[in-house]
Amino acid sequence: MSSIVYSNKFLIWSKKNLFSSWINTLLTVLSIYFIYEVSVFFLDWAVFKADFLTNFRGERIIDRTFCSKNIEPGSYGACWAIIHVRFYQFMYGFYPAAEVWRVNLVFFLLPFALVAIFFDKVPFRKYLLYFTLAFPFIAFYLLYGGPSLTTVGTNKWGGLLVTLFLGVTGIALAFPLSIALALGRRSNMPIISLLCVIFIEFIRGVPLITLLFTANVMLPLFLPDGVSPDNLLRALVAVTLFQSAYMAEAIRGGLQAIPRGQIEAARSMGLTYWQSTRKIVLPQALRISIPPIVNTSIGLFKDTSLVLIIGLFDLLGIGRAALADMTWTKLYYEVYVFVAIVFFIFCFAMSRYSLYLEKKLKTDNSS
Repeated sequence: MSSIVYSNKFLIWSKKNLFSSWINTLLTVLSIYFIYEVSVFFLDWAVFKADFLTNFRGERIIDRTFCSKNIEPGSYGACWAIIHVRFYQFMYGFYPAAEVWRVNLVFFLLPFALVAIFFDKVPFRKYLLYFTLAFPFIAFYLLYGGPSLTTVGTNKWGGLLVTLFLGVTGIALAFPLSIALALGRRSNMPIISLLCVIFIEFIRGVPLITLLFTANVMLPLFLPDGVSPDNLLRALVAVTLFQSAYMAEAIRGGLQAIPRGQIEAARSMGLTYWQSTRKIVLPQALRISIPPIVNTSIGLFKDTSLVLIIGLFDLLGIGRAALADMTWTKLYYEVYVFVAIVFFIFCFAMSRYSLYLEKKLKTDNSS
């Protein structure tokens, strides 16, 4: 019975959205045909005619057909040998193999640190939140080293490790800073408001590449003598400042959407500015700002690939370095497709969580 109901809903939805007129019907048919042709071509290249190391012997690949088990002359499939052979570097960069268990442990613990923030109905959420607060220190200790652990400098970090480190840490650090900037820009104190406006507009008016170069060259000048942070920390500072400015504008838009009457009602009840902001204004503003916040977060996650210009090898940087090897010089399609799929998985997960959160908050408000 339920299958019949779902079928009827699908037919009604299809008629309304796909076949409502002859123009929509024509566009739908053409779109289905295009998707079919692209899917068949991609699956044929990436799977059916691809070579998963069956013919690879370590020689230099001078032609695509060298690493492809072709059936038809002149046709070829993907050669995933480069991904297989370089998979360790794609994941960990140049991290010592004997210490890679530390990175794997951080990757394993990361979901436990995030689940308490993303979902409110999880077992032992209170204790998981404590773990979330402690996780940055645990992760840094494991990745960088310390007492009883060998020190691994950030110059040996690379691949997905650097991408996740800059993306996750940059977003986490930028979020509270963006709230402070958004509130400061709306402050009644002219000096605070002016400083926040100058910071936000300056950062938003400068490309991230420029900020990366600036942080890489000028950051040590603002620190005491003898203190020289490595390139990864400099890149993290630039990424955090860049993200905070864009996220602050998204939150400011949410703050402006709150009716003035709610603030006045809160003050009439005796609530202070910080009490009304924390309990009434900010929760609603953040709820409204979810789509632009997630949009800027996805953009930042993809922009982490720009750190290659200051000598850091993220996921894309490792791929470009692999293509510089004469053994793999012809396999650029495989590298870029692999990198694109990895980025798509993370960005798609972020967008789907945004939709889930919007529906959940909408349901909570209606109830």
